Amino acid sequence: MRSLVWDLVLVSMLAAAENAATRPDRLQVENRVDPLGIDVPAPRLSWNLNAGGSVQRAYEVRAATSAALLNQGVADLWDSGKVESPRSTGVVYGGPVLHSRDPVAWQVRVWSDPGSANPSAWSEPAIWEMGLLDPADWSAQWLAHPTWTYGQPLPIFAQQFTVSKPVRRARLYITGLGVYVATLNARPVTDDVLTPGNTNFARQVEYATYDVTGILNGGANTIAVQLGNGSYNAVATPGRYMKFVNATSRDPRLLAQLEIAYADGSIQTVASDPTWRTTLGPTATATWYGGEDYDSRRELPGWDQPNADLSSWTLAVLSAPPSESTRLTWRPGPPVRIVDRLTPIAITQPQPGVYVFDMGVNFAGWQQLRVSGPAGTVVTMRIGELCNADGTVSQASTGSPIFDTYILSGREVESWHPQFEYHGFRYVQVTGLPASPDNETISGLVLRGANEAAGSFTSSNQLLNDIHRIIDRAIQSNMLSIFTDCPDREKLGWLADMQLIFSSITRNYDVAAYMRTVVRNMAEAQTAEGLVPDFVPEYTVYDGGFRDDPNWGNAMILAPWDLYVTYGDTRTVETYYPNMQRYLAYLGRQAHNSLLDYGLGDWNSAAPGLAVGVTATYGYYRAADIMARTAGLLGRTEDARTYAALVQNIAAAFNARYLDPANHTYAGGQQGADALALDMGIVPDNQREAVLAHLIASIRAAGNHALVGIVALPAVFRALSAAGRDDVVYDIAIQTTNPSYGYQLSRGATSLAEDWRGADTDGSQNHMMLGAIDEWFTAGLAGIQQAPGAAGYDTLVIKPAILGRLAHVKSSYQTPNGEVICEWTRQTRGFHLDVTIPDNTTATIYVPVSGRISATAEQDAQPLGSKDGPAIYRVGPGRYSFHTGLRH
Repeated sequence: MRSLVWDLVLVSMLAAAENAATRPDRLQVENRVDPLGIDVPAPRLSWNLNAGGSVQRAYEVRAATSAALLNQGVADLWDSGKVESPRSTGVVYGGPVLHSRDPVAWQVRVWSDPGSANPSAWSEPAIWEMGLLDPADWSAQWLAHPTWTYGQPLPIFAQQFTVSKPVRRARLYITGLGVYVATLNARPVTDDVLTPGNTNFARQVEYATYDVTGILNGGANTIAVQLGNGSYNAVATPGRYMKFVNATSRDPRLLAQLEIAYADGSIQTVASDPTWRTTLGPTATATWYGGEDYDSRRELPGWDQPNADLSSWTLAVLSAPPSESTRLTWRPGPPVRIVDRLTPIAITQPQPGVYVFDMGVNFAGWQQLRVSGPAGTVVTMRIGELCNADGTVSQASTGSPIFDTYILSGREVESWHPQFEYHGFRYVQVTGLPASPDNETISGLVLRGANEAAGSFTSSNQLLNDIHRIIDRAIQSNMLSIFTDCPDREKLGWLADMQLIFSSITRNYDVAAYMRTVVRNMAEAQTAEGLVPDFVPEYTVYDGGFRDDPNWGNAMILAPWDLYVTYGDTRTVETYYPNMQRYLAYLGRQAHNSLLDYGLGDWNSAAPGLAVGVTATYGYYRAADIMARTAGLLGRTEDARTYAALVQNIAAAFNARYLDPANHTYAGGQQGADALALDMGIVPDNQREAVLAHLIASIRAAGNHALVGIVALPAVFRALSAAGRDDVVYDIAIQTTNPSYGYQLSRGATSLAEDWRGADTDGSQNHMMLGAIDEWFTAGLAGIQQAPGAAGYDTLVIKPAILGRLAHVKSSYQTPNGEVICEWTRQTRGFHLDVTIPDNTTATIYVPVSGRISATAEQDAQPLGSKDGPAIYRVGPGRYSFHTGLRH
């Protein structure tokens, strides 16, 4: 036989032309696009070069009080001058102190490519605007309905006013307790929904700033607001499911301040005060969990229009904030919005008059009803994730009873969806319809936090694609104003559900701004003793491990660090360093001989029995390790030494307690124990290969199943991949028997379930906590990784894993500097690899080949030789294409 030899040829590399005639784009302030109402005194600016293969050498930022001035070349606020720096993220505004309401327009230009003195063109101007920074800026007062009690229809409010002169700009500053829906002249002031976001309302309430200039009328105007209870007012409601309840009912409250700046320089303020009118509206019931009732016969046509007759309404009364210490704050992260509309894939009639709409996917959001019929007809909508054997909707996994009702007014066509709560569901069971339904009777409105998509993954293996799809759906469904565990039964911000799969989340969505809300909520929930509850905001207090587990609470330390590593965000670790210290000190007081032994263990494990002390000490170790790194990052040398010593003490104690050197395993030989020890990096050198082999042998013996829960699962994938055993991860991924992702899919999953057994259990069918493998799809199969020790993905490693029968993988990831793409194709007689490296980024590319290697490389692709098979190249930004071909 003739031997086969691989030839490697770098087919093409497209580098940027010198100082391409492009301009920086994707300008952001505090990781938001053109934000209004921010409360950060010196906001951070970022941009992408958009130069198609350049490295920034210098930048210049200029800021003015208007875009018009910038267009004239006038920077009346700040001009940084030419700053020699490659930095294009986290550049701190350096102009004069900004005050409430100050508008800022800014733009940037950059110098790139050695040898050229010419800058790029200036970017298009971007803007930001300061919010109300001082409590004294608020002339608005909290309002409530004078006689409302729980059980009555919910209140609505209106204020009429006149605009008498040409308007330059108008801003509405508004919030409510618990959920508000606001219009101006019957037009929505925003696409945001379920506002304000979930916070500890006694500590802070988020307000929003809306530009309403374009919807003001000359002459008569009306601002109108509907209020719901939200999670702020959770009261036991007969016949409705509630996860938790407040001790007593609280009045829904409104705070609104409309400021109109006229062209002549004068200001008109329309602020909530006792001259506003209020009455009880058409929403009869609105519970955060159990559903919403709407009686359209109670609608008051035209009430939100100018010149409506509100004389029969009562005057609103002054109320109070939730506590004397309640602060009004800007929301750092994006709002919740409708992101998709679904049409049912099937309509069945399991019983006479009972119709079940299958939306085709399990999601978080609203069902929208479209119906016509006689006035007084009651349509009931019962939601669920699963169906019973008889075809009716089951609520075993969602809490029960959960339903919405709509009472018809008799109009020709009526359309309605909930406004003050949301559901997690796939099926809607509808009764009371006046006529047989069609595909327009029920549609689905998908809700999630409006974080930008940050990545993609597809492969030639449909099972892997489907696993990615259901994990992505679970992340979406639990990414509302906070990260939750499930969108139906609990809706609580359980921290491990988010923290343990943080890398999977960030590979799908940009949460740089969003996570600051989560970190702030953790800090506010921290007790005087330093404990961080397992979920925040802590709307109800649980006992034992359900309040205090190191792998949940340590998110107070891990999340700020992850923001630094992922996005280069140093300000969050600086701001919350004291909170991080307090939590580690709290764990230290719970420890005995550097070990912890309490908590929830390896939650939802496929093989129960792992000692709680193993997972608890793992959480302690991770917290101490990250604190040591954080202290080093911040230049706190003494702290870094102290924490590094603690890390060594925990490692020694863990090995002394759990390592079985004779059998090369930990804690009795469970997969989870071996994986956690390997992931910590504490296995003695003379045991590491043997412990890894023991873990792999255990996985193989279990039919290539990971018999672990949510704490150990990410560690299994990280430990295997770090050891170069992506083949084992792949074999776990492609299983279809229990426990596996494929088994959930075989049971009809359209979103990742809470339990490995999926629809075989009454657990939630929409949980993201088992989603750790999604990071590996991008970082392992596509090989898009950050170089060790780097932050903000400015130094990459592209090292795809070519496994099994996979013929094709393509994945992308939006780094702070731009999008990196890796696509590979394996064919009978060759292998093709395409890589795009964003501007301002360098990378080491590993091209998988076998046998003797010959290679050619063009400009800027520096060959580094080969190691263990792959051909290695060091590259700068640009597009690269590699091909290996068989020759005889």
